[in-house]
Amino acid sequence: MSKTSTESVNTTATAPLSAVKDTATIFNPAAPTIVQAQSQADVSQTDAKQPYHHKANHNQNRSVAQSSDVTTANATATMPVSAAPKIGFVSLGCPKALVDSERIITELSRDGYQVASDYDGADLVVVNTCGFIESAVQESLDAIGEAISKNGKVIVTGCLGKEADKIREMHPAVLAVTGAHAYDEVITAVAQHVPKPNRSQDANYDPKIDLINEAGVKLTPSHYAYLKISEGCNHRCTFCIIPSLRGDLDSRPIDNVMNEALALKKAGVKELLIISQDTSAYGLDLKYKTSFWNGMPLKSKFYDLCQALNDLGIWVRLHYVYPYPHVDKVVELMGEKKLLPYLDIPFQHASHRILKAMKRPAHSENTLARIKAWRDICPDIVIRSTFVVGFPGETEEDFQCLLDWLVEARLDRVGAFTYSEVEGAVANDLPDHVPEDVKQSRYERLMALQQDISAQKLQEKVGKTLTVLVDEIDSDENIAICRSYADAPEIDGHVYVDDINAQVKVGQFLTVTIDDASEYDLFASYQG
Repeated sequence: MSKTSTESVNTTATAPLSAVKDTATIFNPAAPTIVQAQSQADVSQTDAKQPYHHKANHNQNRSVAQSSDVTTANATATMPVSAAPKIGFVSLGCPKALVDSERIITELSRDGYQVASDYDGADLVVVNTCGFIESAVQESLDAIGEAISKNGKVIVTGCLGKEADKIREMHPAVLAVTGAHAYDEVITAVAQHVPKPNRSQDANYDPKIDLINEAGVKLTPSHYAYLKISEGCNHRCTFCIIPSLRGDLDSRPIDNVMNEALALKKAGVKELLIISQDTSAYGLDLKYKTSFWNGMPLKSKFYDLCQALNDLGIWVRLHYVYPYPHVDKVVELMGEKKLLPYLDIPFQHASHRILKAMKRPAHSENTLARIKAWRDICPDIVIRSTFVVGFPGETEEDFQCLLDWLVEARLDRVGAFTYSEVEGAVANDLPDHVPEDVKQSRYERLMALQQDISAQKLQEKVGKTLTVLVDEIDSDENIAICRSYADAPEIDGHVYVDDINAQVKVGQFLTVTIDDASEYDLFASYQG
């Protein structure tokens, strides 16, 4: 039942180009394995010592069964086994949509609903959709159709919900359609079609439901969580329709963010992944309003938030950061080891002409200079980025400019996707669209180049000692599958630690020595 889309996500250069399957990994902490969904011909492993590394992406899709498993594994309150109505949940799209799903499931759980493990066992199914590009739209429409055919009672929410007419035209049986982050509307729609349990009349009602804490129910493993600090975006990139789906920048007050962050830490989270549409613009819409948290005044401002999160004493990883000048001060915090020295910045291209056509807010020379300055401030900094190839009007000269830029920038992690039209995007009307075969050829050339850069950079880590966080245990191979500060979950590489002992557990920090490296991953030993 897993729904994945290799076109709608960023495919990272920490994956082979021609030697592995094209896959998307669904992480299920209730049954810790690497799920490999094959969409091309299977290719056998040539080196039995090196575990298979997935073609990572930004897709956080969760099926009905996986949503149920993770909820059962991670909910603070034990869900009662009773006659309470069950709601199935399919969550598609990026981490920001996953957070929306978590919040809806949390509120449904507080209302006494249970999460169903399959379509047959659900009284109703909620499908949280993605509408970023056309392949994601089709994926969402297919997921809605599957839920209708297998269950019959379906509510649709998420980014594609803005296209309610399109959804109803194709699937007239849907009970309700809401837009992105429309939590209250979803809860109301569920209650309308499947009434809330009556606690006073339910002999099986378990009062522990009332104890679900401020961290809520999470669909990630218990040792890491996404923390969304704002919604929407003020940029008007010509290839993107996020502002029309999620609105302009809408930041959460800093005390609200910090309350959730503290609750997550208390729930056992070891790593916070900070997400939004534009993380470094946090608080701009609030005019950096001052709030009080933990008895101290704090401004709702990017730098101030980073300082406060550091005080929690857990890993903090920043995603979706635009390279504004004030990011330099945050890099100083990284140099002082107060944040993970990791920045996820969507540069998107390097050609002046293409950046202008995209209406992106930065020029390539400025970003190269800034990257150099960041490395001077924090030599260990790891930079990941994403790029669009085959944007309308992109010439071979433009593309070569991007390749030359990558050679000079030597980014640690790079994802890329071929340009795809999105209904409502301004770029659709630009002239000189690039043929699909040319897009694919350029994509493969970019990834091959970055593969070499990645291999060189990872070789530089051999012999070093790193702190890693354990994500999974492969008991058969006696290997811990871990991540270092350089590796975000599901989109970057792994650190494979051999010959672990029985005391090593998921969610534990280990100090390891790097023995070897591939183009994509590191291999380490642990002395215990």
